[in-house]
Amino acid sequence: MDTRDQILSAATTVFAQHGFRGSTTRRIADAAGVNEVTIFRYFGSKDALLEEAVRLDSTTPLGGLLPEVPANPEAELTSWAEAVRDHLHSKRSLIRKCMGEMEERPEMMLCAKQAPVRSTNNLCKYFESLRKHGFTQEKVDPMVPAAMLMGTIFHDAMGREMMPEAMPKPQSKAVTQYVRLLLNGLGVKRKSSTQ
Repeated sequence: MDTRDQILSAATTVFAQHGFRGSTTRRIADAAGVNEVTIFRYFGSKDALLEEAVRLDSTTPLGGLLPEVPANPEAELTSWAEAVRDHLHSKRSLIRKCMGEMEERPEMMLCAKQAPVRSTNNLCKYFESLRKHGFTQEKVDPMVPAAMLMGTIFHDAMGREMMPEAMPKPQSKAVTQYVRLLLNGLGVKRKSSTQ
């Protein structure tokens, strides 16, 4: 990992732990194993560094791409949604800090929203494809099921440890249940085990 990447990685970690105010350039430099001057040489300011770190972190795809032509909607969406939930859960400290900084630093959310927006658009295309390929006859704005699934996954990833009593159990089957309920609502038939 080169020096720039070390600094960005350290900045993401420090920001997730301490927020904007607590993410001093000294603290980031110590975490990156560089001196403070190096940070300013690469990024110019703490603001620029943290915006770049959050933006870069948000370029990581959430769950990958869904297939253009659906074959097994329940399996495809469940696999995708589990990957998204796991990714969001692994980044929950960073996400919480970005959300907490939104009022004071709206530019942080502009950086952080890239991956979720791409994922929601990917879901919309997938739901359009389900209809196009005859899996459902429902004429629904694809943003509705996309927002429902993204919101549910986000709630599970961010809230399960804070309020486990408000989450379906067992956790290992929760995403399958979310996807199944959504697909049932759209009128998508489950594949039988003999197909």
